[in-house]
Amino acid sequence: MMGGAPGAAAPDLSNAEIVDYTALEGDGKLRLKLKDGSVIEVRLEIMNILRAGHDPNTGLPAYIVQSAPLVRLVECPKELRRIPVRPGAKDAKAIPGFG
Repeated sequence: MMGGAPGAAAPDLSNAEIVDYTALEGDGKLRLKLKDGSVIEVRLEIMNILRAGHDPNTGLPAYIVQSAPLVRLVECPKELRRIPVRPGAKDAKAIPGFG
């Protein structure tokens, strides 16, 4: 929630309304290099933004952002890779073309 104090009571969503939005800058992607040498890209996918009344302490509008993180592996050191196996295969042979 934006605009509310941490630990404050959740706003009443029964009268919340969806608010349209436009991204002002950036593509929302964040690239992170992990200690193991991998590089991941994280992007926040916004589903909805709801205006749910006003914060009683400040009088400012209260917003709820419904989102999901999307994570993509960009780079991975060879030593972290494993040979993929076929699901349910008894002999666990590698999938042709991988590895």
